Amino acid sequence: MGKILSIVNQKGGVGKTTSCINLVASLGMLKKKCLLVDIDSQGNATSGLGVNKKNVNISSYDLLVGDVRGSEAIIHTEFENIDLIPSHINLAAAEIELSDLEERTMRLRKALIPLKDQYDFIFIDCPPSLGLVTLNALAVSDRVLVPIQCEYYALEGLSQLMVTVRQVKRLYNPSIDLEGVLLTMYDGRLNLTLQVQEEVKKYFPDKVYHTVIPRNVRLSESPSFGMPAVYFSQNSTGSKAYKELAKEFLKMQK
Repeated sequence: MGKILSIVNQKGGVGKTTSCINLVASLGMLKKKCLLVDIDSQGNATSGLGVNKKNVNISSYDLLVGDVRGSEAIIHTEFENIDLIPSHINLAAAEIELSDLEERTMRLRKALIPLKDQYDFIFIDCPPSLGLVTLNALAVSDRVLVPIQCEYYALEGLSQLMVTVRQVKRLYNPSIDLEGVLLTMYDGRLNLTLQVQEEVKKYFPDKVYHTVIPRNVRLSESPSFGMPAVYFSQNSTGSKAYKELAKEFLKMQK
């Protein structure tokens, strides 16, 4: 049976979607069958895998507020071993609509659990918030992967997120746990970067990936071409880092 992971950080601009797309693509290159579920209304993971958001008929929105089965929303992408459940702009209103529904935190669980046997890994790209949409992702996830930018407020946001994960564990999903913390936009020349790295390792000694993701212009350019950076610019420092992350990630599954 596959593993479901949410990639979460309530703070925007930390490389969450970039990490989701490129980790999934790198795992696909390593012959792991993956499904990426985009539940962010911005739909950057959807367009980042070459899918035109305007042409999407069934999306993660329909899984959350409708009665659509997960299998009906799957799109096969052009990238090796990568399927997608796309996002839709309607997700922006999902928080309000979910509040009136029964089992409002379990809607995504109902849709994704039947798909676990079909994939090695299912990754959920979450919105930059800890609202009902993200709670749906946490309620179905086995693990949480947290990308954090090496900056002053990083630890504050991480502690808030872990409080939410513990609440979800107590109320909805007793099996959820932290998979790992990924340091992004890393610049080893800066003292602040090294200080943040040291602090995160102190709080999560066995959960911080050795692989760090550097600042890299190719990572920023690739979404405009509708492809992961590991395909767009395979030999860039950012792409190499994500390929190393995929290998480290797989070693930690054993």
